[in-house]
Amino acid sequence: MIEFLKLFLPIYFVIFIIVVFLLRTVIVWRKTGINAYVLLKQSSTISIFLILLFLISLFTVITYSFFPFIYEFLIPFHFLRYQIIILIGLSLLIASLIWIWIAQTQMGMSWRVGIDEQTKTELITTGIFSISRNPIFFGMEVNLVGFFLVIPNVISLLVLIAGIVLINFQISLEEHYLRTIHRNNYENYCKNVRRWL
Repeated sequence: MIEFLKLFLPIYFVIFIIVVFLLRTVIVWRKTGINAYVLLKQSSTISIFLILLFLISLFTVITYSFFPFIYEFLIPFHFLRYQIIILIGLSLLIASLIWIWIAQTQMGMSWRVGIDEQTKTELITTGIFSISRNPIFFGMEVNLVGFFLVIPNVISLLVLIAGIVLINFQISLEEHYLRTIHRNNYENYCKNVRRWL
């Protein structure tokens, strides 16, 4: 299982980056001419921390797969190294990737990373968005849980906790923005659809 994970995790990480960030950004840009990745344009602390968490996660995967002697300094939780826990983690990683991809696809040209104050986007309330107001963020949090279960250590635990805090903070910012832009439509949407599931 360990040898499989050492191969799987870097491949999964690359696929995740391509599917979740690059592919949808390119699709939106080619169809609208708009750069959907607006998070970096926001000079906010949250964008810096999110990028930092991403880099820390990448470092964790690289050390686990290619530099096990360095990985041991991340203080692995060996007491969680049961095959059933790893399989649950792998299932969450794969399911969350599929879930995020579906949600992004259903957002269509309204998909953004961050708050796009320059372009008013359509409020999406159908498909997965009819059962969750934040399906992409929900998928991200499930992904963080899966990541921790697959390679549990102090760093992946900190990434999980910090990621959940930052995601919830970003959600509150986006919800405030959506209330400002869509007003009653968004208020009615909030009454009928839960924040998560």
